Amino acid sequence: MTPLESSLLPEGIRARHVPAGDLSMHVLEAGDPAAPLVLLLHGFPELAWSWRHVLPALGRAGYHAVAPDQRGYGRTTGWTAEYEGDLAPFRMANLARDAVLLMHALGHPRAACVVGHDFGASVAGWSALLRPDLFGAVVLMSAPFTGAPGLSPAAAGLGDALDAALADLPRPRKHYQRYYATRPADADMRHAPQGLHAFLRAYYHHKSADWPDNRPYPLAGWTAAEMAKLPTYYVMDLAQTMAETVAEHMPTPDQVAACRWLTEPELAVYTAEFARTGFQGGLNWYRCRFEPALLAEQQLFAGRTIDLPAMFLAGAQDWGIHQSPGALNRMWTRSFTNMGPPVLVDGAGHWVQQEQPQAVTAALLAFLGRVAPPPRAA
Repeated sequence: MTPLESSLLPEGIRARHVPAGDLSMHVLEAGDPAAPLVLLLHGFPELAWSWRHVLPALGRAGYHAVAPDQRGYGRTTGWTAEYEGDLAPFRMANLARDAVLLMHALGHPRAACVVGHDFGASVAGWSALLRPDLFGAVVLMSAPFTGAPGLSPAAAGLGDALDAALADLPRPRKHYQRYYATRPADADMRHAPQGLHAFLRAYYHHKSADWPDNRPYPLAGWTAAEMAKLPTYYVMDLAQTMAETVAEHMPTPDQVAACRWLTEPELAVYTAEFARTGFQGGLNWYRCRFEPALLAEQQLFAGRTIDLPAMFLAGAQDWGIHQSPGALNRMWTRSFTNMGPPVLVDGAGHWVQQEQPQAVTAALLAFLGRVAPPPRAA
């Protein structure tokens, strides 16, 4: 597998493969490889490409900024993701191991900061929780991280009772993570009736600040009635696929033409990569959340806090900050001991580093300047 073509890369970004354990990790990078490392971890359904606007600015500021295609994604190789296959390689502890092995392969014994967006925030959080000696700071974006699951089997969250209650609503519903754990989910999206490119366009639009109904607020709790207030990309209609869900919110041709944060050529990079790999690699991350043996491993760290300097950053129009009721407050007040108030970026939904890259870069550099300044001036 060749690296992403240089003609596609913004100025200042390089692409290459780095052997890291059982993977050959495809990375995008900027800056001096001898400078302090800032590791940028993407979410679903994204790639290292999602950091294309942030990498050059971090490089110019005196950091070695590196974004990999994580296990299950893009041009990173060495993984398989059959539905019947072993899920263990996709569990959080192993994804954090991937990050550590990549750092070592790059020649960095320590990272100035690990930054994670969406599901990448979970990997960044677990990396900081398991190996705080290897990271100077941690930034979580768009998805609160509340640490290891508690020891109680009755901990609040997704479960059979909530599934049944959602399905029993007058408008029957289901949680998107449960859907993502099903066998048909990959094919539903990869072979969407509207075409993969149109599916991705609608998906990104629906979760962005461009969709006018993204006006998030805290939910009262983990009840079906409260969860049903979430947009359908989180709590879907029971009989619909994700492709059908987002098709109802496909932007008009004029809206597509006006979208400066994700142009058609930029979206085409995502389309080409997911057409080749499918989505199952990323979907396996979700499936791990419903495997009792894998969750039991995480419970070993129940109650452990993250004491590194930390920041949470998200789009002000992102429902992701409230999709897990109570998680934002629990993260800030219990799971982290050195995290300031959340930083919310206006004019951004879920894809904050793509929708408002200048504001995100400014916030990252201000945080890094306090906790992990580069050895030379920007």
